[in-house]
Amino acid sequence: MEYQTITYDLAEGVALITLNRADKMNALTTQMRAEIAHAVKQGGEEARVVVLTGAGRAFCSGQDLGDRANSSSIDLERTLRDEYAPMLRAIVNCPVPTIAAVNGPAAGAGANLALAADVVFAAQSAYFMQAFTKIGLIPDAGGTYVLPRQMGTAKAMGAALFADKISARQADDWGMIWEAVPDADFDAHWRAKAAHLAAGPTAAYSAVKAVVRGSWDNTFEDQLAFEAQEQGKCGKSRDFKEGVLAFVEKRSPSFEGR
Repeated sequence: MEYQTITYDLAEGVALITLNRADKMNALTTQMRAEIAHAVKQGGEEARVVVLTGAGRAFCSGQDLGDRANSSSIDLERTLRDEYAPMLRAIVNCPVPTIAAVNGPAAGAGANLALAADVVFAAQSAYFMQAFTKIGLIPDAGGTYVLPRQMGTAKAMGAALFADKISARQADDWGMIWEAVPDADFDAHWRAKAAHLAAGPTAAYSAVKAVVRGSWDNTFEDQLAFEAQEQGKCGKSRDFKEGVLAFVEKRSPSFEGR
């Protein structure tokens, strides 16, 4: 697929997807959503980690309100169901770890696009904003699911009602993201973390994603059983054998990702 609104680069096990409408602060269009979904699926098949970031000064400003598909008669339910949901599912269900490298503002659906990733790094100058009530809407693109689970109901409710900017440092302190990083170190930092995951035990990472995300739907007893099941699979992997051998031999492991 030839991408027009994003770029896709694959190197050393890292699939880098860059939202590439810098003049529009990488606002989402119908085409961009389809391209992101396709690229994430492709990355899940041929890479060991997938990274999403933005070109220019923003990560993503949310829905492009000037998109030709957007009008007073737009069917928002259909748009969310048929365009946003496949993109978000591709990220959440990606078989390898996903990283959002939030280089600048992430607003509305752009914020929730980032928060769908497994790990979020944000430059300290970046911010997140649930901008929806500013135009008479509710948070969407998975925001009402993710926010209460990451930062608690009280913070999620305030973020949704007031639509205030949440700085990267606040997001870090509140448990909304993994880490806020000084701007000068941001690019090198997330690239190093992506390289770390790309060289790691990919099958184990996939199992981590499954058990952590699945825990919300399980009782304690169910989760113990799920853990045991997934750990049993990991225990049969080549990477587990390599990890134990490396430990015994007092060297760094060389994981194959299987």
